[in-house]
Amino acid sequence: MNDESIDLELNDTTIRIVLIPFFGFVIPNITGMIDNSLYTSNELFFAYLYFTFIAFAIWQGNRYLLFRLRLRFSWLSQPMYKVIALVVSNIFYTIPISVGLMTMWYVFAQHATADWDVIFKATALCVVCVVFITHTYETVFLIKSWGTDKSKSEFLEKAKLEAELEALKNQIDPHFMFNSLNTLSHLIENDPTKAKEFNDNLAEVYRYILSNKDRNLVLLSEEIFFAEKYFSLLRIRFGETVSLTIDPSVAHDDFLIPPISLQILLENAIKHNEFSEQSPLDISVTFTKSAAVVVNALRPKSLGERSSHVGLKNLNERYKLITEQEMTYRNDGTTFTVILPLLKTT
Repeated sequence: MNDESIDLELNDTTIRIVLIPFFGFVIPNITGMIDNSLYTSNELFFAYLYFTFIAFAIWQGNRYLLFRLRLRFSWLSQPMYKVIALVVSNIFYTIPISVGLMTMWYVFAQHATADWDVIFKATALCVVCVVFITHTYETVFLIKSWGTDKSKSEFLEKAKLEAELEALKNQIDPHFMFNSLNTLSHLIENDPTKAKEFNDNLAEVYRYILSNKDRNLVLLSEEIFFAEKYFSLLRIRFGETVSLTIDPSVAHDDFLIPPISLQILLENAIKHNEFSEQSPLDISVTFTKSAAVVVNALRPKSLGERSSHVGLKNLNERYKLITEQEMTYRNDGTTFTVILPLLKTT
């Protein structure tokens, strides 16, 4: 996006009201074009009114050209052409207007031949002032363009992040439901009583997912309660072959965490590790001052596809979008550890 493609409003009315009469008074006095002692008060009034008209014509004409050139040339893609166009337009508009109107001043007001030295000095001064004011205009435009670009960029980035976050959230529901229905189907065939209990617990767990679907953060205490309910579903299916220990010593209401985070880690541990009654899978959740640490024994399944860590990657993306922090995980060969940063409630 270039700076000229943005429709910028520039309220310069006040500055024009002040500076146009200022130049109409100062330039003829500096160059000696008006000798105040030779005129009556009324004549001086009309003389300065005329030079104010000259200043107005020069200012407005160059202002019009500046605005037109903004549509034609860009500082980003055509900087050299932009500079040349501005300088040429300033000179080839300002000089003829200045010389013509000042010559008319000598002929019609003073009834004398033009003093070309004075006209040259006055015209040169007008050109210098025009170049300076044009530079000021362009500086203001560039600042406003930068601010507009920055605002639009921030808006688009925010919209992009919100869209990415929503997409990641939407991946949770079907994935969780698919796994749960598979488990329920298995239990219906093998243990109808447990299937009913599983169905009741599943309804409660899914209620949590739906109620927190549009929330970016929940209390850690809520997430732990949900994780325990979810793990009860795993215990119904796998019995004593899996275990979960959660450190109760932390004030869970003092921290926030993205919802469904612990459930993903529990599901990940069950999905990728072997366990049995003789060798149960132990999962523990402990806490530091700023993080939740989830650790499970590492016994990768001998059959099946190697983990792509898609679930962990999606969870990490959610973490970055919501908290601007990243989760970390490490594999030391015997245990798999995931560290989830926590946010303080106050």
